[in-house]
Amino acid sequence: MFTVAISLACFSVAFSAHLRSNVTHSTVHQVSALSFYQEEPTCQCMANNAAWKTSERSEAKCIFIDLGAADGNTFAKFIENDYGPVKNCPNGKWEAYLVEANPQFTKELKALEENFPGQVHSLAEHAAFSCEGTTSFFIDVDASHNHWGSSLYGDAPDAVKSGKVQVTVPMINIVQLIAESVRPEDWVMLKVDIEGAEYNLLPCLAQFKDAGLIDRMYLEEHWWFPSVTEQSKSALAQSKKQLLAKHVDIPQYYSET
Repeated sequence: MFTVAISLACFSVAFSAHLRSNVTHSTVHQVSALSFYQEEPTCQCMANNAAWKTSERSEAKCIFIDLGAADGNTFAKFIENDYGPVKNCPNGKWEAYLVEANPQFTKELKALEENFPGQVHSLAEHAAFSCEGTTSFFIDVDASHNHWGSSLYGDAPDAVKSGKVQVTVPMINIVQLIAESVRPEDWVMLKVDIEGAEYNLLPCLAQFKDAGLIDRMYLEEHWWFPSVTEQSKSALAQSKKQLLAKHVDIPQYYSET
C-alpha cells in the first residue's frame, strides 16, 4: 500500500510473448494459510483449476495488477509512465486491476473505475490472497502516512499501534484473477505490496502452470513482521526462483515510504 518512491524500470518495447503451457488439469495445493496466520483465513492454495475460464479478449494490452492499491497512488504512477511509456503498450492500450482490502479507500477506487470505464477495475474491500473466503483485516488508522501498514497480520507493527482495529473482508484468489484476465500476448505487470500476505500468495503463484503470463513483478517483502518465520522466508525465496525460471522478471523493489 505504499506510495511508489523509487524510479521503476521501463518495460520492454518489444512485448514478446512467452511460450505458454496449455495444460488444463485442476490442482489444489495443500498449503494451509494457518502456517502464516494465527486464526483466519483457513482456505487452501488454489493454484490451478480447469473450471477457470480464459479471457475471450482478442486485442493485446498492458495489464497492470496492483495488489495493495491504497487510494490508487501507484496506479497514478503507472499512467504517468513511471512503469514505462504507456504508449508502448500493445496496441497502445491498457487495463488495470486495483485490489485493496482497506474500506477507507473504496470511494477513491470506485471513482477511478468511473473515470476510466472499461480500463480500471476496482476490487475494493477485497484482500489479495491465494484462495477465496473471508478474513479479518487489520486497519492502520494513521492517515498521516495513508494507512500504509494495514495488514492481514494481527501483529503487523502498524496494526498493533492502531489497537488491532479490524474489519472482515472477502478474499480474492489472485492466481485465478490472472488466469481469467490475461492473454499470452499481453504485457503484464504485477505489483505486490500486501503487508505480509506475500508469504502466502507467492508460493501458491509459483505453482500456477501459466505463471509465465506475468512479465514483471514488483514485490515488497515484509520480512521484519513478527509472524514471518524463517520457514516462510525460505518458501518465498524458493517461489521467486520458480517464477524466475518461468521467465517472470523480478527487479529489486523497495518503497522508502
